[in-house]
Amino acid sequence: MRRRGVVAGGAVLVLLLAGCSAGDGNSAKPSVAAPTVTVPTAPPAAAAVELGPTGPGTAKACVGTAIPVGADPQKVIDAAPEGTTFCFAKGVHRISRAIRPRAGDTLAGGKGVVLTGSVALSGWQRDGDRWVVRGVLPAAYPLKGQCEDNKAKPCQRGEQVFVDGKHLTRVMSLGELKPGTFFGDYASNAVYVGDDPDGRTLEMSRTPTAIEKSADDVTVTGLTIEHFASLPQDGAIQVGPGWKVVSNEVRWNHAVGIMVIEGDRAELSRNTVADNGQLGIGQYKSEGVRISANLVTRNNTDGFWIADWESGGIKSTRSSGEVSGNDIVDNRGIGMWSDIAEYDRMISGNRIRGNAADGIRYEISYQAVIEQNVVESNGNGTGRGSGGSLWDGGGINVNTSAGVQVRGNLVKDNRNGISIQSRTRGDGPRGTYVLHDVTIEGNLVVMQDATSSTGVVENKGSPTRPGAISFRHNSYQIGGKSADRFAYQGKTLTWPQWQEAGFDQDSVSS
Repeated sequence: MRRRGVVAGGAVLVLLLAGCSAGDGNSAKPSVAAPTVTVPTAPPAAAAVELGPTGPGTAKACVGTAIPVGADPQKVIDAAPEGTTFCFAKGVHRISRAIRPRAGDTLAGGKGVVLTGSVALSGWQRDGDRWVVRGVLPAAYPLKGQCEDNKAKPCQRGEQVFVDGKHLTRVMSLGELKPGTFFGDYASNAVYVGDDPDGRTLEMSRTPTAIEKSADDVTVTGLTIEHFASLPQDGAIQVGPGWKVVSNEVRWNHAVGIMVIEGDRAELSRNTVADNGQLGIGQYKSEGVRISANLVTRNNTDGFWIADWESGGIKSTRSSGEVSGNDIVDNRGIGMWSDIAEYDRMISGNRIRGNAADGIRYEISYQAVIEQNVVESNGNGTGRGSGGSLWDGGGINVNTSAGVQVRGNLVKDNRNGISIQSRTRGDGPRGTYVLHDVTIEGNLVVMQDATSSTGVVENKGSPTRPGAISFRHNSYQIGGKSADRFAYQGKTLTWPQWQEAGFDQDSVSS
């Protein structure tokens, strides 16, 4: 593995050491010469970077074939040759079936161009202290998804109701109905609300998908895409190979905002992906994808399981590529999650703040560089699976993965600092999932809360192998220095004990 010294931006502290090599989880070994090593004393450059504008306001003006409001977009698309640029007119386009672009097509708009999957609800009747409309729900369909409330399972249905654009919360019985909520009775095909609809606009998301991945090399830009009834793990936009999804706002869709599915070489940039019901951006079986300079915020509005079921900011599975320069903020779940057979993954220069679960989780995967990120104030959510132990992460969490370098990050004021986990997880396409060849280097870790910690946890069936992990050249700023703030082999350790265990022997703590 290639070794680096300081990777954090700003000043560095130079130490002359005369007897310790980098920790390997065992006792320290003598070194022949006194090496010069460096530890960070300032945050990485990403801490000073501002993302700048995102969304349709950053799109280029569209010149091409017009799609008027009220027209069927698919008929306009099918009447033109492949590779055409289509310009949606300003206004609200109600999409009743998924748009299927052809190879090389561009679907474009600008500020004020809205594609919605909702239908207007009318014909309300008063029913005591509530109102009801009938005959608007779809036929029954298979359900899936892990919810925070996994008894009533309110997150599994795709249809959502909006009053004057405000998202209502689904309840699972008429007895729970109150203002600000709705109840969908699928058995009798009725929707109930607790708000008087008189003089207000009520809409229900109905169409599952805005744009399907029907061809390669499609560009989607300048569109606001909202109110699609996407089902768990499905996206309002489905992205295919070679797609460019640039300068859109994707908001208030039930499940995933933008979902890359077998979409090798796709690029997502300058999008605002906000307030989607499950997840902002998803990626599945897609090589070489670049996700950069997006604002991903406030996702998981419909109650998916915060700790462990694809909720929050960005989730990727069986894929590779780059996630860089994004603001991933205030999502009700994990900020950036790579899970299951990820490989050749670069997670760099992101600002990942205020997410309810881990800031970054790299789980049962291979070969990654996690560098120069600002990971701050994550992991403080509540609900099933949340907690304060290192099993619950909080800052950066490397779980049963191999070939991972965590370097030059600011990890500050998260529920925990850096959590390394060894579990029994079976086999993957590139070998058994095992904690191996993990380097934690040049990070600035701030743990001011007296209950925060950094370290290694393991289950009985997967003890940490000698030499599997190296902590070196890190700088720790710790509140309550006398407390046990590190963990290894089932024990909590003080800073001197942590170093005696072979870790961070060329690092500093203050």
